[in-house]
Amino acid sequence: MEFRGVCVLLGVLLLIDNSFQQTTTKKRPVKKDTSKDAAVAELQKQIDDIIQELNLLKEQQALQTVCLKGIKIHRKCFLADPTRKSYHTASEDCSALGGVLGTPTSSDENDQLRDYIRQSIGPDEQVWLGIHDMTTEGVWMDHNGFSITYKNWNTSNFRSLQPDGGKSQNCAVLSGASQGKWSDENCRDEKPSVCQFNIV
Repeated sequence: MEFRGVCVLLGVLLLIDNSFQQTTTKKRPVKKDTSKDAAVAELQKQIDDIIQELNLLKEQQALQTVCLKGIKIHRKCFLADPTRKSYHTASEDCSALGGVLGTPTSSDENDQLRDYIRQSIGPDEQVWLGIHDMTTEGVWMDHNGFSITYKNWNTSNFRSLQPDGGKSQNCAVLSGASQGKWSDENCRDEKPSVCQFNIV
């Protein structure tokens, strides 16, 4: 009986000691390991940087493929599409490839684009440009909605000075037959196009 009492007392003391250790452990503030948090944050940053570099390399590789198939002119690559389609469809197709409809910004760029179009699509073809006056009649804009500074309208025919289509012709084309001059056409007409990709 005395032995049993000692065992019970010992058991009670062990229970008290165990509960005391648990309460003191709970009361102690747990220190965060800030060095581990910083290391994890640094690794995450490195992973994000690698992903960003990989995406840039993929974009550059795709652009090089476009440039190899098309032509490089003044820090831009142009790729002709001989398939006849409306202005809006051509614009959407260029966007799906990561580009926009071609928009020459200088006489030299326009001439080189004209030569490329004549060789790749045909000497007398017209191609859609990324230029329109759909928002405000007579205010010609690029794909970003900015007014264009370079213009190459066909003004050689005095009976029909371009642009001459009024509200029925709101989309611009570059004509191989007219030495790269521009004219306005109905956006629903189906014509070949040229996509432009800016080299970063």
